[in-house]
Amino acid sequence: MSLLTTEDLAPRKIVIRRMVTGLIVAALFLIPYAVMLIGSLKTRSEILSIPPDYLPRDGAQWSNYLTMWDTPETPVAYNLISTIVISLCATLLVLLVATPAAYYTARFKFPGKMVFMFLVIVTQMLQPAVLTAGLFKQMLAMNLYDTWLAMILINAAFNLAFAVWIMHSFFSSVPKEVDEAAQIDGAGKLRVLFRINLPLVWPGIVTAVIFTFVSCWNEFAASLVILSTAENQPLSVALTKFVGQYSTSWQYVFGVSIVAIIPVIVLFMLIEKRLIGGLSAGAVK
Repeated sequence: MSLLTTEDLAPRKIVIRRMVTGLIVAALFLIPYAVMLIGSLKTRSEILSIPPDYLPRDGAQWSNYLTMWDTPETPVAYNLISTIVISLCATLLVLLVATPAAYYTARFKFPGKMVFMFLVIVTQMLQPAVLTAGLFKQMLAMNLYDTWLAMILINAAFNLAFAVWIMHSFFSSVPKEVDEAAQIDGAGKLRVLFRINLPLVWPGIVTAVIFTFVSCWNEFAASLVILSTAENQPLSVALTKFVGQYSTSWQYVFGVSIVAIIPVIVLFMLIEKRLIGGLSAGAVK
């Protein structure tokens, strides 16, 4: 039996150090979620007890996940539905508009193209929080105040610039000769876009979709101003209803927060490989 040399042990030490470092970093990111999960299984008195109890004293209060759906503060079930509808519809609208826009700007030259692209990216600097007064008046004028459609349009507008830019870079990386070869074979422009280009830029589309969806899911400022009916408000606004001036239902705050992050985690798990490919695709030509 041959003994391991110093050269053989060196790579193993590097791997072990990387694993330990990765576990430490993962623990730092997961600890807040673990605290939130444990807090959702406590009673309010246990959460506020001094000294604090790190684990539920009287057993896990799974009933919190049942009672939080029907509380006097806010109808959480309707808030969850509202969040899903607004996020999905806004993401779909962004995808429908950004895909042909990114393809056209990447493939064709037109007067004022650079100015147009500059204005597109400038809109990314404007956030709903600084435009809530104007958005409020605009939605009132359009008779869309306190409707899902208003938030779908607002979320789509504020995420469109990012989607166009990131998809533009992916379309630009596809050689124009691919389009020309398809057109020679008799394919029209729409066929070239949907049958030839989209499969090649799929990682970019997935990247744009996930970032748009997460941004819409977490949007707060505009929803707080535009949506006044409790049933129409998303979870990001509903969470604030549990925080009162004199008391806070922390067990429900933690519980609703856990429910709110589950769809995003599931989405990341489903498209993790494509998302990583989309983020790293631009590093290699």
